[in-house]
Amino acid sequence: MTQIARLKTTDPDFDTRLDDLLAWESVSDTGVKQTVDEIIAAIRAQGDAALIDYTARFDRWQPRDASALALDPTRLSEALAHIPAAQREALETAAARIRSYAEHQRMEGWEFVDGDGTRLGQKVTPLDRVGLYVPGGKAAYPSSVLMNAIPAKVAGVSELVMVVPTPQGELNELVLAAAAIAGVDRAFAIGGAQAVAALAYGTERVPACDKIVGPGNIYVATAKRAVFGQVGIDMVAGPSEILILCDGETDPDWIAMDLFSQAEHDEDAQSILIAWDADYLERVAASIERLLPQMERSAIIATALNDRGALILARDEDEAAAVANRIAPEHLELSVAEPEALAAKIRHAGAIFMGRYTAEALGDYCAGPNHVLPTSRTARFSSPLGVYDFQKRSSLIQASAAGAAALAGTASTLARGEGLTAHARSAEYRGPEHEA
Repeated sequence: MTQIARLKTTDPDFDTRLDDLLAWESVSDTGVKQTVDEIIAAIRAQGDAALIDYTARFDRWQPRDASALALDPTRLSEALAHIPAAQREALETAAARIRSYAEHQRMEGWEFVDGDGTRLGQKVTPLDRVGLYVPGGKAAYPSSVLMNAIPAKVAGVSELVMVVPTPQGELNELVLAAAAIAGVDRAFAIGGAQAVAALAYGTERVPACDKIVGPGNIYVATAKRAVFGQVGIDMVAGPSEILILCDGETDPDWIAMDLFSQAEHDEDAQSILIAWDADYLERVAASIERLLPQMERSAIIATALNDRGALILARDEDEAAAVANRIAPEHLELSVAEPEALAAKIRHAGAIFMGRYTAEALGDYCAGPNHVLPTSRTARFSSPLGVYDFQKRSSLIQASAAGAAALAGTASTLARGEGLTAHARSAEYRGPEHEA
C-alpha cells in the first residue's frame, strides 16, 4: 500500500511541504567526485591503456587491445538486420517522426544591410564532432539513441561518436540497431566516467569531441559536469518527473498509470497530480492501490510515490497552473477538456502533453519532439534537446567605408572611456578624417 503525500494549496504549510517535496540535490558527493577526477586524470595521462584497465575493472571483460574497444560499423547494420521485424518497424517509425519534427528546428543564417551600407548577419554552422553516451547492458535505451543522434544529424554534424558500456562484454542489439538507423558514424564499447573523459580529451583511438550528450548514472553525470568547458554538454539531468493537471473527467486508471510511467524509472523519480476536485483525487488514489500490484516494477513505483509523489488539491484551474509554473516540471500533462486554454497559462515546462489522449509515454518514444528534457525545475531557464543544440552561431559584420566612418566616433568615445586607447585609434583610423 502506498503512502503518497496529500497536499492542499489552502493548507498553511503548503509552500513548505511543496518545497520539501521538490528538493533534489543533484550534486554528487565528495567520494563520487574524487573517483571521477581520478578517472579523468588517468584517461588524460594514459589514454587507451587506462580505457582498457577501467573496462576490465568496471565492465568485467578484458579487451585484448585498444582495437577491441571499437565496434565495426557492420556490427550496427547486422544488429538492425537481425532484430525482430516488429522492433525494426517500431524503431524506423519513431526515427521518421523524430526526424520530421527535428527538420522544423534547423536554424538558418540571415543578413541585412543597414542605412550606411554596413552588412550585418548571423552564420549558422553545425558542430564538427559530437559524442553520444548511451547506457549499456540490459538496461539500455534505444529510444535515447534516436532522440540524441537524429537531431545531431539533422543539424549537419559531420561525425557522431557513440560510446556504450558492455557489461561482461554484452552488447544490446536494440541499441546497435537504433544507432544504425540514426546514422551513428563510429561506436566504442566503453562506458562510465572514463568514456566521458575519452570523448572530451581524446585518446589514441577515441577522437575528442566538441560536445557530449546522452544520459548516464551519477558517475557519468559528474564526469560531464567536470569536463564542461573543455567540451559542451547537453545538461546534467536529475530524476525523471511528471506533473499532471486534471479536471476530474479523465478515467482515473489512465492517470494512475501515467503517474506510474515515470515512477517506474527509479526510486527518485517524481510523480505529482494536481486536481481541483477532491473526490477525483480519491478515485485516483483507489486506482493506484488497485493497479500497483499488477506492475512488474511495483516496488520501485511504490518507493517513488511514497518518497517524492503527491496528490495535490487546488482551488481551481488557475491555481493549479500557478503551482505548475512553480514546479516547472520535466513532463506536464494537461488532462482537461480545453488543453489549449490551460497551456496558455503555462510558462515553465520541458514538454506539455495536451488533452486526455496524450500520454507522456508517447513523447518518450515516438510522438516526435525530443524526450531529453530539463529536470529539477531547470525548465525555468532551459529547453528540450533539439537541432539547435548541435548548431552554433557566428556574427557577421562587414562595414562599408561610410559605415566605418559613421561608427568610428561612437567606438572611439566608448573605448577611450574604458581606457583602451588602441581600440579607439583602431576605429579612428577608419574615421572621417582618414576617408579617401
